[in-house]
Amino acid sequence: MVFYMPGQVVGPAPVKGRELKPREIVEELDRYIVGQRRAKRAVAIALRNRTRRLKLPPEMAQEVAPKNIIMIGPTGVGKTEIARRLARLTSSPFIKVEASKYTEVGYVGRDVESMVRDLVELAVDLVRGEKAVEIRQRTARNVEERLLDLLLPPLDRSAPGPAVASPDPQVLEQHGRSREKLRQQLVSGALEDRPLELEISQTSFPAMRIFTGSGMEEMDINLKEMMPGLFGGRGRKRRMTVAEAREHLRKEEEDKLIDADLVARQAVARVEESGIIFLDEIDKIAGREAGRGPDVSREGVQRDLLPLVEGTTVSTKHGMVRTDHILFIASGAFHVSKPSDLIPELQGRFPIRVEMDSLGKDDFVRILTEPRNALTRQYLALMETEGIRLQFTDDAVEAIAQFATDVNERSENIGARRLHTVMERLLDEISFEGQDLAEKEITIDASYVRKMLADIVKDQDLSRYIL
Repeated sequence: MVFYMPGQVVGPAPVKGRELKPREIVEELDRYIVGQRRAKRAVAIALRNRTRRLKLPPEMAQEVAPKNIIMIGPTGVGKTEIARRLARLTSSPFIKVEASKYTEVGYVGRDVESMVRDLVELAVDLVRGEKAVEIRQRTARNVEERLLDLLLPPLDRSAPGPAVASPDPQVLEQHGRSREKLRQQLVSGALEDRPLELEISQTSFPAMRIFTGSGMEEMDINLKEMMPGLFGGRGRKRRMTVAEAREHLRKEEEDKLIDADLVARQAVARVEESGIIFLDEIDKIAGREAGRGPDVSREGVQRDLLPLVEGTTVSTKHGMVRTDHILFIASGAFHVSKPSDLIPELQGRFPIRVEMDSLGKDDFVRILTEPRNALTRQYLALMETEGIRLQFTDDAVEAIAQFATDVNERSENIGARRLHTVMERLLDEISFEGQDLAEKEITIDASYVRKMLADIVKDQDLSRYIL
């Protein structure tokens, strides 16, 4: 498995394809997530171990099982954010799912195997995107030629008549000059809004939903392949601009140049060797029934989840997928239940447990200022689009962090998510007035923060509903 740095990060980046060390993975996560060093280290080690496993002899690599992780902590401390940022760090197929939306086999709803099918679909899109990048130049040339043919149809040499049999050189030369002139305009973007007619082929059909022994699943049945005579190249003409036609033609050319079977095989192999499933809200299925009958969303789901985590084979429309080496990262608040409430077999398949740290005032100050996507930077950028230049003073940031901490202590502790509600309330008037504000340069200081939030924070009943 190879780790890639996000392409959108500004600044020096490692050469694409270079393997990131655990320390480098943690440093990259530090750019977006404050604290939680233990969770970052555990995830970085787990990912690096997968790279190490692939370097082992095949017989040894087959025996090395992934070290699945459970992240334990209240909401808003960064569990989901760590998983989301990992998806941008690794080239592995990655999916985030909520355990609470699955039901036990035999009941209407989604069974746990569907998460593997969804992961395979994401892997197919991932591999297809990589193939599209490889053939980008060839695709662009083909699209350019097809657009030129639509804008200036080629001379029809197949038509009967003596003129075609002996074409006039001047006509051919003039046609060639006109085509090259159109090519230059096409490359420069001068023809993007020019209308033309393009024949659109019918390439997709509705999915058929069927009931199987594993529950209700959507299965795509390619009727065009089953009955090619019934759908023999029929299409319809549609009027569109050159820019819109370029996108349609690009997809058609990619379909021609990319081997769908090869993409499916590589996607399945990538899922088996480096797939990652982030299983959120696992605490919602923890706990056992005490004489109340089966609960389709709790222990039954755990029993169904166990074979996936232990290693089994799942049938997908792209082929059979083995889950032996898929890495599972689970997370949950565990307010009501605890990890020991999971069935013992499932507990054993999550050997690494990381307790997340609760966030306080100092953490909120760092969250508001340090990450690349800090809330204060987001609001600065949003208001800048309307010519309003905001400035947050240091004492304003301290006051915002203190108010968020106080509300978390007095009501439900929702961690860093409290900052979103506090910031929205703080900037309510500025966001509402927007461009109509006479003063375009606004400084947010501690006195302004207290003016906007103090009364609400003092009234606990009111803050429960507003903040």
